[in-house]
Amino acid sequence: MRRIVTYHIKSEWSGESVAAFLRAQGFSRHILTHVKQTENGLCRNGRPVRPSERLQMGDELTVTLQEEDSSENIVPMPIKLHIVYEDEDVLVIDKPADMPVHPSINNFDNTLANGLAYYYQSQGEAFVYRCITRLDRDTTGLMLVAKNMLSGALLSEMGKRREIHREYLAIVTGKTQAEGTISAPIARREGSVLERCVDFQRGERAVTHYRTVEYKDGYSLVRLKLETGRTHQIRVHMQHIGHPLIGDFLYNPDYRLLDRQALHSCYLAFLHPVTGQRMEFTSQPPWGALWEGREENGGKEIESRRCTM
Repeated sequence: MRRIVTYHIKSEWSGESVAAFLRAQGFSRHILTHVKQTENGLCRNGRPVRPSERLQMGDELTVTLQEEDSSENIVPMPIKLHIVYEDEDVLVIDKPADMPVHPSINNFDNTLANGLAYYYQSQGEAFVYRCITRLDRDTTGLMLVAKNMLSGALLSEMGKRREIHREYLAIVTGKTQAEGTISAPIARREGSVLERCVDFQRGERAVTHYRTVEYKDGYSLVRLKLETGRTHQIRVHMQHIGHPLIGDFLYNPDYRLLDRQALHSCYLAFLHPVTGQRMEFTSQPPWGALWEGREENGGKEIESRRCTM
């Protein structure tokens, strides 16, 4: 996959080195090395330039990112994908239930990674899988994937700084408070490969904010926002306060309403890693009609009651 990024040099960078400018744009040492090893990977005003050379106001600096090898051990498979948005740097995908994000021992060819590998192989493009936001196998909704090494590095740093904003919708048992914050450390449950639990001695800091959207017939529709990103955080925290998600095979195996956890990534917002443009996406939960009680509604009322946290 080939990506050419063009920068127009402004007065404040006049006299600074090419390398200093690119480091300020988020280019790591690894990426700069890759660019230097690429034929015509770094050009100023159409001619090759060394990283040590000085820039002048009005210069046009072009950087070519060329990746010719795809991710190893990801088998391309023709898996249906719902791509919400795509450009040269990012992908936003609305993930369905029963789709793992990464290949594993028991999921070798049925993951999002396999589907994306096939999607780009069919276009004759190499693709390195860089998943920025992750969801559990049966959690549905919006996910962010980087398409090249630069957007991957920039988005990863944005994620560490909590600058990628996500919100979730869930159906939980019982009547929740109007709003609340759950601050309880999470650790792997001893003796289990998958299960997590609240553990104030061994756990890592975990904070979840929630707001009740509606209560109906013994269940609450809640909107959640994470301050941290621990494995199974929403599922563990809601169980911890006595309101587990419906259909959760690990933490509340009650399938009377749904055969998987009712958890959906419904909102995603971030600044584009290259252009700086604000990107904002919303998604309807596939179980929206279950909550509304009528199939033709399709969950639109859930979206209309979206609250900002």
